[in-house]
Amino acid sequence: MVTEMLRLALALVLALSIAGCGNATGARQQPSSVVRLRITVWPQGEAGAKVVYTLSCPTGKSTLPAAHAACNKLSHLGARAFAPVPAGTACTLIYGGPQKALVTGRFLGKTIRAVFSRTDGCQITRWSRVAFLFPHRLASP
Repeated sequence: MVTEMLRLALALVLALSIAGCGNATGARQQPSSVVRLRITVWPQGEAGAKVVYTLSCPTGKSTLPAAHAACNKLSHLGARAFAPVPAGTACTLIYGGPQKALVTGRFLGKTIRAVFSRTDGCQITRWSRVAFLFPHRLASP
């Protein structure tokens, strides 16, 4: 009897906590619209110091400068924001610098882990697409 009441109480607490989830206006966010990212940037390459930012959309604590604008840009980019270079793509042999970045977290309802560099033309294009996530000054190539 006590175990059954404890289960019922836990279920009620869980249901109430889920029902209370939403944004400041009371509207619930779709899980796929929530962005929670950790952005690690090595502006001088991995041998140098790193800078870490967080980005939470639509609301939340973010350390990324211009977080609101970054959220808007990500919503417009959609899935291609973190898409890898397709296998077999011919990339120009242009070196853009030693910079590296790692983006991990939740985006479009999925867990992501995207590595960015500037080692060739394709990687420079990927970097440039989401450069607003890497606001740190770049090293000279």
